Amino acid sequence: MDLVALIEKTVAGLGFEPVDVEQSPRGRVLRVFIDKPDKPGGVDVEDCAQVSNHLSRVLAVENADYDRLEISSPGLDRVLKKPADFERFAGSEISLRLRLPVGGRRNFSGVLRGLRNGKACLAVDTGEVELDLGNIDKARLAPKFDRQHRAG
Repeated sequence: MDLVALIEKTVAGLGFEPVDVEQSPRGRVLRVFIDKPDKPGGVDVEDCAQVSNHLSRVLAVENADYDRLEISSPGLDRVLKKPADFERFAGSEISLRLRLPVGGRRNFSGVLRGLRNGKACLAVDTGEVELDLGNIDKARLAPKFDRQHRAG
């Protein structure tokens, strides 16, 4: 079993959703992003500590070669990778980059409409586009911040 599959299986077995696993270029740092969609407020420090402790033991048993393990929530600019992500976050603003251009563009920002015929449907300034999931290099939620200031 490869390292990413082992990490994802372990995280899922603990009741968390494995969102992403990143390895530094030499594999010395492992970054694991977890979520718990049904938990109000999302993942907290205790969740990260629980996953870190358990995963450290599993990786030791499997003789995984790494220097540092980092566990984190996916953050406000969460990565979208799996088809289920594109369904779950329909209605959200996202930005994405394609591997190969479509209509002369590689970068798109807009409101995700979900999946249609296995393609990500995105409402952009010029209308709607359908983008092949296999051509998406990176997709992220675009966080919105409330910029209203309170007086007093």
